[in-house]
Amino acid sequence: MCQKKAFTLIELLVVIAIIAVLMGILMPALSKVREQARAQACMANIRGVGLGILMHLESNDYRFPDFYTHQGSSNGHLWYAADGSTFLKPVDNHSYWGLNYREYVKEITLFGCPSWKNFSQMVAADMLYGEGDVTNSAFTMNGWLTKTKTIGIKRQSEVVVSHDHVEPRVENANDMLFANSSGKNFASYREGGGRANWYRGIFRHSTSSNKDFETQGKLNCLWLDGHVTSIKETLGREMPKRYYDPLNKN
Repeated sequence: MCQKKAFTLIELLVVIAIIAVLMGILMPALSKVREQARAQACMANIRGVGLGILMHLESNDYRFPDFYTHQGSSNGHLWYAADGSTFLKPVDNHSYWGLNYREYVKEITLFGCPSWKNFSQMVAADMLYGEGDVTNSAFTMNGWLTKTKTIGIKRQSEVVVSHDHVEPRVENANDMLFANSSGKNFASYREGGGRANWYRGIFRHSTSSNKDFETQGKLNCLWLDGHVTSIKETLGREMPKRYYDPLNKN
């Protein structure tokens, strides 16, 4: 009569321990791969937005639209009115700047970013604008380009149009990559700033530090000639103001 062989308790515990070790090794690597995929998807999206912006320029005498920064309150980041069905007009202070390009960027999901989803609802609920879905409002716009005619701009590959930001609206100096008089950029979002809780949403890709004001991550940046780059976390001292203000108007 044959006896069936079975695993002993010790053998089972050894197998479980080996699996646990392997999972501990593999999970961080898988998490890193997933974030790399999200960063690449975000880069593809902002590149698609850039194509829409270029088409808009070609159709409008190579001039950027009015971003209404002269009204004292630049646009917010909502696509829809309060009833959830009507598109807001670009002039509305609550509307997202992407509405200017709705005709050229057919899918508003291109204005979204997989890595942004971790921050979007938090920003909508806790920050400046009240409630609202801002999932597809992941990028800020260089407000200094308002009504600018680009045909006379030299070195268009060195002019910032849009990039990742935790406050994705039309921006002016305090929310740009170059360092201000304090010697650092995004001062309002850094330690001691009024929006410090949201700093980690700026350089949000491929982060490797869990510190409040250090992500060791990157942001994706769209340039005027349509190319997209990743910029490592920086204080902005190497970023000249002309990247945002190529005609020295501000």
